[in-house]
Amino acid sequence: MSPRENSCTSNAKFYRWLWSIAVGTPAFFSGTIGNPGSTFGQNPPFLGRGSIPVPVAPANNNEASSYARQRDEQYAQIAQEVDLIERQHSLLRRVVRLVSPTVVHIEAIKDEPVSERGNSSNGQSESRGSKSESRKIEEAGSGVIVSIAGGNYVITNRHVVHAATLNNLKVETSDGMSLKPSRVWEDPSTDIAVIDINRSNLPCARLADSRQVEMGDFVFAVGSPFGLNHSVSYGIISAKGRRNLELGSKAIVYQDFIQTDAAINPGNSGGPLMNLRGEVVGINTAIASNSGGNEGIGFSIPVNLAMTVARQLVEKGELQRSYLGVSVERAFNTESNTRPGDPRPRGAFVKVIKPNSPAELAGLKYGDVILEFDGNQVENDEHLVQLVGLTNMGRPVEVILIREGKQMRILVELIPVPNVH
Repeated sequence: MSPRENSCTSNAKFYRWLWSIAVGTPAFFSGTIGNPGSTFGQNPPFLGRGSIPVPVAPANNNEASSYARQRDEQYAQIAQEVDLIERQHSLLRRVVRLVSPTVVHIEAIKDEPVSERGNSSNGQSESRGSKSESRKIEEAGSGVIVSIAGGNYVITNRHVVHAATLNNLKVETSDGMSLKPSRVWEDPSTDIAVIDINRSNLPCARLADSRQVEMGDFVFAVGSPFGLNHSVSYGIISAKGRRNLELGSKAIVYQDFIQTDAAINPGNSGGPLMNLRGEVVGINTAIASNSGGNEGIGFSIPVNLAMTVARQLVEKGELQRSYLGVSVERAFNTESNTRPGDPRPRGAFVKVIKPNSPAELAGLKYGDVILEFDGNQVENDEHLVQLVGLTNMGRPVEVILIREGKQMRILVELIPVPNVH
C-alpha cells in the first residue's frame, strides 16, 4: 500500500493521499520533588498543585506512625491529581466507543494498467509488438456512515475507491459486519466519493458545523492506518483554510483543508476527524510528509464542504457548480498592496462583471470588494471562487461588500455554470 505522492515545489514537502490512522500519545503532568533536606515533622514548603514532597524516613519508632500517615496523605493527593486526568481520558474513551460503529474500513482491489512494448531490431518501437496488461493492487482506506435523504451512505475519498468495481469493494463495520455496496458516486474536483450501502438501520455519525472549528480545538481521527482498521489518534486543529496543495491529482480544485497534528497515516483516507463531542468536523485526506508517514501535518476536508458535495451526488448524480459571473483581482491580497505593519487585506476585488450574469442582475460593480458571501468571511479571490462554486442554488444568497468606502448588502441568486459539460 504505497501512498501516492508528489513534491510541492514551494517547500519541498510531499503531500500524500492516505488510507489509515495511528494511536495518539496521552498527556502527562509532572510535579516538583520536595526538598530532600527537610526534616521530618516540619511543614514542607508549598510547591504548587501536582508537587509532592518526598517524606524523610523516620529517625525513631515514635515517628513511624506519623511517617506512614504522611505517606497515606500523599497517596491520596496523587489520587486526586490522577482523577482529573482519568476523567479527561474517560471522556475520550466514551466518545471513541460511541462513534466507532459509524466508521467503516474499506478495501479496494484495482486494476493498474501496465504497458509493455516490443522493440524492432533497429531500436524503433513496433505497434504490432505492443501489448497492454494490468496488475491487481489492493488499497485500504476508511469511511464514515452518514444520513442523506433518509438513507445510510458512506462518505470517503474518491482516491480510495476510484477504478475499483463494486465487486472489488469491501466495506466493513467496527464489529466485522460486511456491507455490500450497490452504487458509488465520485467527484474529482473535491476528492469526495459516496458509497450506497443499501441500508437504513445503521448508526450514523453526527456532524459538526466546520465553520465553527478553531485553531487549538482538540480532535481525534479514526481510520485504518496501514490497514490497522479502527485505530484512533488524538491532537488539535493546527490551522484552517489550507488551499493550493499540490496533491496527487490535479483535478482537486476545491480546497479548503483543515490542518491537524492528530496522527494520520496511509490508510486514514476517507476516515473522520472528530471533535470531543463525537461530531465529524472533517474527512481525512492527505498528509505533508518527507517519509511517507505521519510527521504531524495532516489535512481534512471540512465536513460542511464534504456534505454539500455528498448530498448533490446522491440527489442529482453529480456536483452542480454554481456561477456568479465575476472575475476577481488575483493580486489584491498580495504583500505588494500593503505597507509594513498594515493588516493583510481580506476580501475579493471585483474587476469584471460578466454580461447577463447573476452578478450583473444583482447590481455588483467594478471595484466592489466582497467581504462576506453567504455568511462566510471571504479570505481572498480563490476563497470566493470556492465558496461560489459550492453554494446551493435556488435561493437568495447574501453578499456583503465595500463600495466607495461604504459597506453594502445585496442579494444574488446563483445559476449553474454555463457550458459546464
